[in-house]
Amino acid sequence: MSVLWGVSFDATAMSGVVVEFLKTAKTFSDRGYEVHLDLGYDVKADKGRFFQPYRHERVPDWVTLDRVDGIARVEGYDQEFVEATLRAVGRDEQVDTERVTAGLAAAIVRTWENRGVTLVVVENGTLPENVAYTKALYRAISDYGARHGLGRFVLWRDHDLMWQSEPAKYGSFPYPATPPMVNSPHVHYFALHEEAKRRTLEWMPRLENLDVLPNTFTTPSRPGRADFRDHYGLPPDAKIIARCTRIIPQKRIDRDLHLLKHLPGTWLFVAGDVEEDPEETGRLRALADELQVPVVFGGMLEPCESAGEGFSVRDLLAHADVVSFLTSYDYESYGNPISEAIAAGVPYIASRYALYDMVYAGFEAPVLEILEHDLPTPEFARQVHDLMTNAERRAEVVTHNQRLGRHSRATANELVNTLFPPAMGEHVRLSVVLPVFNEAANIEDVLRSLHGQDDIDPSMYEIVLVDNNSTDETVALARAFAESSEVDVHVISEPEQGVACARRTGMEFAARRSRHREDPGERFYLVSADADCRVDRRWLTELFAAMEKDKAAIGVCDYYYNPEHFVGRPRLWDAIDRTLRCRAVTFALFGGFPDGKGFAVERDAYEDVGGIEISYQLQHGKFVNHLSDDWDFGIKVRGSGHDITYAPRSRVEINPRRVNHAIDEVITGRAYGNDGIIVMRDIRPEAPAKTADLTEAEAVQAWEFSIKDFTPKNTILPVLLTPSFLDDDAVVAFLGADLAARLGARIAEIKEEMRVVDFLAIHSYKTPTYRLYLEFRDEIFARLRTAVGEDIGFPPPLPECFADVPEDRFAEFVKYYCEDRESGEAHNYFGNGGVF
Repeated sequence: MSVLWGVSFDATAMSGVVVEFLKTAKTFSDRGYEVHLDLGYDVKADKGRFFQPYRHERVPDWVTLDRVDGIARVEGYDQEFVEATLRAVGRDEQVDTERVTAGLAAAIVRTWENRGVTLVVVENGTLPENVAYTKALYRAISDYGARHGLGRFVLWRDHDLMWQSEPAKYGSFPYPATPPMVNSPHVHYFALHEEAKRRTLEWMPRLENLDVLPNTFTTPSRPGRADFRDHYGLPPDAKIIARCTRIIPQKRIDRDLHLLKHLPGTWLFVAGDVEEDPEETGRLRALADELQVPVVFGGMLEPCESAGEGFSVRDLLAHADVVSFLTSYDYESYGNPISEAIAAGVPYIASRYALYDMVYAGFEAPVLEILEHDLPTPEFARQVHDLMTNAERRAEVVTHNQRLGRHSRATANELVNTLFPPAMGEHVRLSVVLPVFNEAANIEDVLRSLHGQDDIDPSMYEIVLVDNNSTDETVALARAFAESSEVDVHVISEPEQGVACARRTGMEFAARRSRHREDPGERFYLVSADADCRVDRRWLTELFAAMEKDKAAIGVCDYYYNPEHFVGRPRLWDAIDRTLRCRAVTFALFGGFPDGKGFAVERDAYEDVGGIEISYQLQHGKFVNHLSDDWDFGIKVRGSGHDITYAPRSRVEINPRRVNHAIDEVITGRAYGNDGIIVMRDIRPEAPAKTADLTEAEAVQAWEFSIKDFTPKNTILPVLLTPSFLDDDAVVAFLGADLAARLGARIAEIKEEMRVVDFLAIHSYKTPTYRLYLEFRDEIFARLRTAVGEDIGFPPPLPECFADVPEDRFAEFVKYYCEDRESGEAHNYFGNGGVF
């Protein structure tokens, strides 16, 4: 059993901090984690609950309220000690807490050992309410994480920091008495929004592993209770303004009471602890009597997530007409009640507090400009009344806000799942990584083809879908598919645009999780798939079998077009067919190279070469991802001495949409850019595909670009990277003994000549491969005609620039030509990275 330990520095059973913990913890509870929560009664002194037992605190039934064993016996640690330390912090005075810190750290570690903790969530741990405890927590995390070999097992989220809430309480910038945030191999930090992240890095400029994790919008799991109004004495026809908050002066509940004065027939329901600040509660009751407005102080309600028998925030929201958040200007950071309202489909009203526009930009609501008007104005009251009584306007606002809220929740959940990924099934041997961008039209068919694999148990593989900023329904469709899939489907995200980035993120996600399987010594495979292709029903079965049999580092699939797509286009199909026939011969000889459409890599080999590398190039003055990450990766693996195997019965059908909708680019060698900039234009056509066949001249042009692209990469590159191929009987039979010997000698010369010129894979293979192709093209084509068929023909014409080059200086000028990266001439001649 995996165990999550949560600790809140808020010392309150019901607060925004605890609510957000419950939302995050539910993600892990759904994965099978046992959830324990320390409410922090023994951490924060000002709530007066130090060492008090839990009594009537209400949390969901899947949460166990817990606390550190023996904490009351830590010598020198009590409420007075914490209060004295906090007073010193306010004076910027550092206090020696070492003895207490050591005792607390030991107690925390003992407790975690006893419970079997595997994941820790810290809420608001940096705020220096308890310096000794914060220091002890860091020490316990370091000791426990090292002892159990844990990676980043701590999610540390700060809702408030020293410059928020009550800034005078915590000293002055740069807060010398506050324990600094630690760059730990075990901790990942989170801020609630970009402004909080910016301020945190202003204070701690060298802090690593800090991301933004906003509060989330969780739709209530069941409707509210019908007897809520009767229980609290609320008239059945009364309008209700709900306020879920701590009852303290900074929350400015008085504004809600003044608002009621403008809204006859409207009641205020305040859900909060009336005992936290009895003086403030009494003041508000007196103000309500003075204004003659109806208010119910309903006390603490159970959180929305609760399944208990008591009344919950969910019940209040089900009866509320609007949720209020008329708070102080500089007190709040996020405003959790707003997110609760949005999720429940209830309109909200708010004050424009300092960070409102940072957190809720784009959401619709009446907003009180409190820097201009401290109390609600008649105009503001009119807007609130309209929102409560105009059903059409109310529905528009709710729909708009929920749409934005769903996006925010999905983004936050994906971040948590990426950084703290779900465990991998104990029988999983393969992770299929599927990068996607706006593939709503294809994604269901693609997932069905990946799911419906023959002769392989669904528990043996998983699908990792990496969303790369889709703006359509791709992710929603994938999540819906995952709900009924026998194969585990994980949906994660990669914000940096580019298929290479998305592929790397998916493979890193899978590789990291695979280390924690039951038998981590088994060979484990990372598999690349393409969202616009279809795999055959034995694709994964055959690929897995080939990898297991040959013990290779990479397994390459057979990629094909369905001839039915080219009926009536014989010239185009002839160019494609000849290319595929050549590929079958060279892949059988050399193993081929990985293509993102379908390949497998053994995890240890993947990590041995440093994984997929992202290269960048300039296009129109901006850096963009280099598209050849799959080929570059294959070069790194082959160049490191690892083997590549070809699995001819593992087949992937190529989507013909690029051929159909960008044929002019394809047949002119520009399908993947030009001038050495390897990119792919997005092909999402609304116009019908071009179905006319090529002219004879176009067919010749298409074939010449295709074979020029194919031959260097698939006949020269393998022997360039692995010269020992030239000793293989099958390769010698293909090339002929004389050509094999001369090619080997020339490779050695070029390698010596270029050994320190360029270390980038994309250049270190392209330049020498192009050179060798041009020098040996006639002989290589002769061998292809023999092995594949006479219709392969002869090499395409040389570029015109060679017309005046003397024969005895041909190799010299080939070098200049192939290394002329500024003009990109050689790249354009060879199809710039891909044709069919």
